[in-house]
Amino acid sequence: MKYVIVIPDGCADEPIEALAGKTPLQAAKLPAMDALAAQGMLALANNTPAHLPAGSEVANLCLLGYDPDIYFTGRAPLEAAAQGITLGPHDWAVRCNLVTVENQVMTDFTADHISTEESTELLDALNGLLKQDCPIESKLEFVPGVSYRNLLIYRGDENTPAPFSNETRSSAPHDLTDLPITDDFPRGLGSNVLVDLMNRSVELFAGHRVNQKRIADGKRPATNVWLWGLGGAPALPTFEQNHGVKGVMITAVDLLRGIAALVGWPRIEVEGATGYLDTDYAAKGRAAISALENYDVVCVHIEAPDEASHEGRHEAKIEALEQIDTHIVGPLVEALAKHGDYRILVTPDHPTFCSTKKHTHGMVPLVIAGTGVEADSQTTYDELACDSAGKKFEKGWDLMNAFIVKT
Repeated sequence: MKYVIVIPDGCADEPIEALAGKTPLQAAKLPAMDALAAQGMLALANNTPAHLPAGSEVANLCLLGYDPDIYFTGRAPLEAAAQGITLGPHDWAVRCNLVTVENQVMTDFTADHISTEESTELLDALNGLLKQDCPIESKLEFVPGVSYRNLLIYRGDENTPAPFSNETRSSAPHDLTDLPITDDFPRGLGSNVLVDLMNRSVELFAGHRVNQKRIADGKRPATNVWLWGLGGAPALPTFEQNHGVKGVMITAVDLLRGIAALVGWPRIEVEGATGYLDTDYAAKGRAAISALENYDVVCVHIEAPDEASHEGRHEAKIEALEQIDTHIVGPLVEALAKHGDYRILVTPDHPTFCSTKKHTHGMVPLVIAGTGVEADSQTTYDELACDSAGKKFEKGWDLMNAFIVKT
């Protein structure tokens, strides 16, 4: 049996007035996904428990079958795993965005999609400000990632208690777009360390040559770092231990790369996959088809719908969905038919509303089709049709047990 999981990140939405009261899923032309709906089973799943952040970190763990109350320690440790950074029992990882804040408003949580080279230079400068004679700061290091997505690593030991705890709270910058940030700085144990670094970065970045050039080129500057999503080392059983099948991940996002590493999946890096709206959808589709030769489960994650939502661009979200349908879902269904028995699952991880430009809690629509899946009466894939089907996975981590056939 071959399995395919397609994750159009954040594609679930609410009715939009400019779309005559339709959601982007309803407004988009999705013949391949609608064909799956006609052949298979629709349902809703809750991947974002109300007491946890409504973000991709929790939602994708749930989607892949992991109870977040047991396995989730924070977003940053997942991204650390993507970079091959091993966290010890006394270590912590903190997500570090380069952002643009103007007049205490989060203007851009990506600093105008700052380049990796520019991020690296700014973070190298910030590392130079860390006080090596300070017991806490001597154990901290900023680690560049990709573009605006970076990390701060704390290396602790049994003799030096970590400055943070599981009660330390922070706010995701992508949930603050166009909103005041005054009340959203880190809080709780160790928050003073994070806030101090955030404030010091403002002064350092203001006159830095990277920002001077960006402003001269008509780009937004990276005004400061935003620190959030911190946590200690997670410990997950592999996907194969849980379900008896070997999987592989195709994604351009460090968070999903990290989750893949922790669940024992290798990753396939696709040239032209950007994690943004300009990603090469067809290349990701071809890579997934090729991966079917060597793996039982092929998971394809596409960030583009979520990025469109964060920018409040419903037309761009529709375009991304149609590209996914044409270049990923359609070709994969055709390829799967040549492999004998198969199942395919299409589902976002969480809703992201164009109106609010941020992730939200709530059910997401999904379709499962293929061998042994009994068709219901629905013929389109969208939020309303999935709701009408009447089947719900109140605990999103139960979905994998329904999708994977036990042998």
